[in-house]
This record gives sequence, C-alpha cells and structure tokens, in this order.
Amino acid sequence: MTGGEELIATYLTLAGDVGPFDAVTTSPWPLRVRAEAAAAGGYRGIGFGAQDVTGLLARHGAAEVNAILADHGLVHREIEALLGWFDTGEARVRSDRERTAMLSAAAAIGARHIKVGGDLSGRSWPMEHLIAEFARLCDQAAEAGTAITIELFPTSNIAELQAGRAIVEGAGRRNGGLLLDIWHVVRGRITMAGIAALPPGIVNHVELDDGPLEACGDYLAETIGRRLAPGEGEFPLMEFIGALRACGYDGLYGVEILSDAYRAMAPMEAARRSGTAAATLLSATPM
Repeated sequence: MTGGEELIATYLTLAGDVGPFDAVTTSPWPLRVRAEAAAAGGYRGIGFGAQDVTGLLARHGAAEVNAILADHGLVHREIEALLGWFDTGEARVRSDRERTAMLSAAAAIGARHIKVGGDLSGRSWPMEHLIAEFARLCDQAAEAGTAITIELFPTSNIAELQAGRAIVEGAGRRNGGLLLDIWHVVRGRITMAGIAALPPGIVNHVELDDGPLEACGDYLAETIGRRLAPGEGEFPLMEFIGALRACGYDGLYGVEILSDAYRAMAPMEAARRSGTAAATLLSATPM
C-alpha cells in the first residue's frame, strides 16, 4: 500500500445483523467491540450509520466515543448516508432533520466525510438545482469540519461519472467530491478509462468489495445481500485501483461488504476477513 491508502471499515461491514433499509439501523454490537475488531483487522478508520452514531453520542457522550476510537488507533471516521439533500416539501424537511443530526455528529467525532446519495427512485432533477444544493451542503459541512462525498449509484439520478463530475465541479467546493464503489462501478458499467481520465481531486473516497461480473437477480437485493470480500469474486479490482492512482487518488479505501454472510458474523471475524483481503489487494496492485 502507498502511504495514503489506509483502510476504513465501512459501517455495515462490522455492524452485524442490520441492513441499510431497516427501520432501525443501529448496530447490536457495542462500540468497543467494533473498535477492537477494526483495529485487529488492520483498519485505521471506522464508519457509522446516522442512527448508530447519534445513539452512541447520546448514550456515551463525545469524549467517551472519541476515547474508544483513539484507544484503537481509529483516526478516520465517516458517517452515512444522507438522502434527499436536494429534495423539496416534506421529504426535504425529513432530510434536513437528518442533515442537522449528521453534521452535529460529524463535528463531535471529527468525521472525515459524510456519504450522500442521489434520488434512488431515479427521478430527474435540474442540474442547476443539484449543483446549488450540493454547494450549500458542502458549505454547511465545512462549518462542521467535514467533507461530503456523493456515491454514484446505478439506479439513482446520479449514476454516471459525467453527472457526478458536473455537480462537484459546478459547486466548486474543496470539501466536495465523488465516492466510487467498485460494486456500483461494475454494475453501472463505468469504464476504467473514464476513471483514469478524471481530474485530480474529483474523487474524495473509494470503496472496495467484490462479486460476480454478471448481475444475478434483483439489483438492490444483490447489492445489499451478496457482496464478497476483495479477491473472492470477479471484479477487476487491480485495474480499478490502477485507474484511481492514474487520476491522482491517494486517499482512504473503505471496505464495504454488504452481505447476509457478514451480517451473521461477529465483528472480529468480519474485520479480519475483510481487512486482510483489502490489504492484500492493495499491496499486490502494481504501482
């Protein structure tokens, strides 16, 4: 691995029996158990769901949460995932409540970034509106000392490099960028050449996982239930990392294994399996 390529355990990799669209997305595992597991797996950072981190801060306070993370060398923290940041009406009211809570939590734990997504229903929105709302969100995030990273998602309105790049460049905020997850890159048929051609700074976070090249069944069900650790599937992971390095990316790599198998694991097993797999991949990828 290069100096900047440290690993962060994405929330749902270690959260246990909880899914991203459950009514309650709080991990059943105590923070200290997850922190110990992440450290044992070679991670230098850890992720939190919005409900989870809000509950931890209410229960333990920021000082204790930060002490646990620091005791285990987890210097990088992230929070996910804000939707509806561009919406209107009642949906925007709900999103803004979540935004306020997430920004407060990010400031309290020194989060590196907050992950956000597009409209998962696929509704289209004017580009000028998305740019203006993203700029506003980034400005609020800057006040909280954090960044915003937009995850490209094939079934959303922000699915392709062109759309994501237009929003980030249009907003022109230094703390705003794109999140490229190899799962969505492969399923969204984003090319490695397209990634390699991106200007430096557009990508501000990356996530690793693996799976079969050909999709099988419902996209969402496969996305949240059948991912594999890096090296266990058929994804062109070395080419992906090479393309990222070519566009100047040298930041963190999140490891996001959303799968029924990982939800059944204790955090220690999940962290060791996923962390070892990702570290092996990064070390083996030619510079």
